[in-house]
Amino acid sequence: MNQPKVKYSLSNWDLVTVNPNYKTWDWKDIFCFWGVNVQSIIGFSLIASLYTIYSLNTFVVFFGTILGSLLVYLFSNLIGKPSQKFGLPFAVLLRSSLGFRGAKFFGLIRSIVGIFMFGIQTYFLSKAIGYLIRILIFSIDNSALDQEIFLIFLLGLNIIDWISFILVIIFQALMFSVGIQFNKKLINISAVIVYTGMILFFFSVFLSDVKITSKAFIEILNYKNFFNINNIAPLLTVAGTIFAYFSIIIISFGDFSRYVKDEKNLEKGNLSLILNLVIFSFFAVFIVIGSDVFLNQKFEDINRIFTNPTDIIGKFDNLQITTIVLFFIIVGSASTNLVANFIPSQYSLINFMPTLLTLKSASYTISIIGFVIGIFWLTFLSQIGILPLIDTFGSFFGPIFGVIIIDYYLIKESNLSNKDLYSADNNSIYYYSNGWHIKAIYSLSLGFIFSASTIWNVNLMFLQSYAWIIGAIISSLTYYLLAKK
Repeated sequence: MNQPKVKYSLSNWDLVTVNPNYKTWDWKDIFCFWGVNVQSIIGFSLIASLYTIYSLNTFVVFFGTILGSLLVYLFSNLIGKPSQKFGLPFAVLLRSSLGFRGAKFFGLIRSIVGIFMFGIQTYFLSKAIGYLIRILIFSIDNSALDQEIFLIFLLGLNIIDWISFILVIIFQALMFSVGIQFNKKLINISAVIVYTGMILFFFSVFLSDVKITSKAFIEILNYKNFFNINNIAPLLTVAGTIFAYFSIIIISFGDFSRYVKDEKNLEKGNLSLILNLVIFSFFAVFIVIGSDVFLNQKFEDINRIFTNPTDIIGKFDNLQITTIVLFFIIVGSASTNLVANFIPSQYSLINFMPTLLTLKSASYTISIIGFVIGIFWLTFLSQIGILPLIDTFGSFFGPIFGVIIIDYYLIKESNLSNKDLYSADNNSIYYYSNGWHIKAIYSLSLGFIFSASTIWNVNLMFLQSYAWIIGAIISSLTYYLLAKK
């Protein structure tokens, strides 16, 4: 579709206000959105570890998870409502707070983090595809993988790894660049498929020995001393950990909420995050506990509990189960990559160059950069400790949230000028100081300092789970004091 010819230089077909007729998302779509955010290998391992690895009261973990998800629910509603009301993506909403130039550069930070994580996630996704290719080759000829061609490596990848990676990049670039309505279908189908896979995995573990697996699961449900005052700190730690896991989604939630029919569906859909976490936690913990019991019966040298689903299926030594579970892992990982990394990067990148980029060109740009990141991840990027640097970029997200919320609800009292959001004219109310809102930028910079200090200051690292919230509080208070009349 061609870009519309408009007189505002900041306009772009993919950034303009959503036509009310295109606001087709309801609470069930948001349920699936949160579902695919939970349904990742990292999410599975995180939740299973909280319940099984650390010596925490089961109900402390459960209620800590609920508390963390309630915070996500609250903040997602706050950031999602203006985008739902005016049909704006995150990057355009940011123009009202930071000015159009401030939104360009600070919005680009969301793209940088998203593209980098997209490349890493694609690398690990390609490994799952590679396993399936190896299983296929092995089933045809069990000696074929010993051939010399499969023993030649370039940048730590052999020919199967390269084929897998290229296939995954091309597939994601083509599928994810179609448009949001198609992406909605992908998200919904993926959520259903992965939950179906979880149920099948659950029953395969449960039916391996109903009595023993059930007993093992019941035994971890420890509620004794739950009301002990010493449980407050672990409860808050679990809540902070769960919130930190979803924090990257919150800042750009408007990219999705702009398509929701009304506020009622938005709030109901966001509340479904809690239901998603309860369902997913039950399946994840039962699978991990049941698998541990089964594996300890089968092997005598198992000295640790496995919380990563790929490690679990690797120990089962069953090609059929491995193939099926890998399929569900691939679907879940790809959909998480879509909603957490790809779509937010699309809109923020387009906002940086609105007259040059379209949805497809932005998608191909993300895919090319992601490809480079992915192929150098194993041999170079993972060796130089670049993740703390990416986390540092992410430290801007909480402060940006704080400024947006205070500006929209308290300073502008929930009113925005749609026309001025797409104008670079000096008469625009969002022109500020040549496109920069100095008060807002100062406020979020101050919040960033406090947030990033939990990464780089050894004495403050214990607060890292709360870095997003700390940054948001500092920036919001500062901005309110500077901007109020």
